[in-house]
Amino acid sequence: MRILIAILSGAALACSAALTAAAAPPASPARSAEPSSAAGFGWPLAPPPAVARPFEAPDSAFGPGHRGVDLVGEAGQPVLAAADGVVVHAGWLVDREVVSVEHAGGLRTSYEPVAPDVTAGDRVARGQVIGHLEPGHPGCAARACLHWGLRDGERYRDPLDLIAPGRVRLLPW
Repeated sequence: MRILIAILSGAALACSAALTAAAAPPASPARSAEPSSAAGFGWPLAPPPAVARPFEAPDSAFGPGHRGVDLVGEAGQPVLAAADGVVVHAGWLVDREVVSVEHAGGLRTSYEPVAPDVTAGDRVARGQVIGHLEPGHPGCAARACLHWGLRDGERYRDPLDLIAPGRVRLLPW
């Protein structure tokens, strides 16, 4: 009888452990919900530019918003990789040229409109020229604006958080 109780107790414990493990969310060591640090990221234009239009998070995946920031620049100005990474796209996307770079931790930055000096698969370093700014970004009153975007997996984020983490924004009471 003792043996049967021991076997049943062991089986119950094993089932409980299996159910607990199955209910836990899967670990994601490759990336976190928030970048742990902005170390290693810098401005994509030099000198640091003015912001023509800020980031506006969409309410839903397909909702309206501004999924990046527009930075004031000059046509032909070098566009720099914000951090070390691998180019995942460099070329035409719909009606403009775009460069996208995958960084450690699952972050991806995009730069448009940019005439690329890199190709998909190239490794780039922070501050490396990845292309040159082209004029004609829609809604930009300046001669040229760089639209700089940031994605963390499928979530769009404010790329200014990479270079100015922990900005304080006071809200009315």
